[in-house]
Amino acid sequence: MTPAVLTALLPGAADAELEDWGSLDEATAHPMAVHGVEIWVDGATSAGIWQCSPGPSFFRQAENEVIYVLSGRMTVTPDGGDPRDIGAGDVAVFPLGWAGSWDIHETLRKVYVVF
Repeated sequence: MTPAVLTALLPGAADAELEDWGSLDEATAHPMAVHGVEIWVDGATSAGIWQCSPGPSFFRQAENEVIYVLSGRMTVTPDGGDPRDIGAGDVAVFPLGWAGSWDIHETLRKVYVVF
């Protein structure tokens, strides 16, 4: 068996410099600024850091996503479901087809893996 090799590293992810990715397409009330950096891509799978300014939005997952919240907080409400508060230190999974609202209360920075 070949030993595993580290293929991507982003030291200090909580404070890493991010690129301006424009406005959030899913915003539902006002423009929300998005910043990020993609640290790994392999076909339809990617991982990186994503940050978004406060506000409401609506997402419909076109892929599976796992997130780890580095800072900030939001309330996530699946269509037909109950709201859940998510904040720094929390992990969440949004499976393919998940739909609902994200109400970001404080600028949110997350590590994401999309697959």
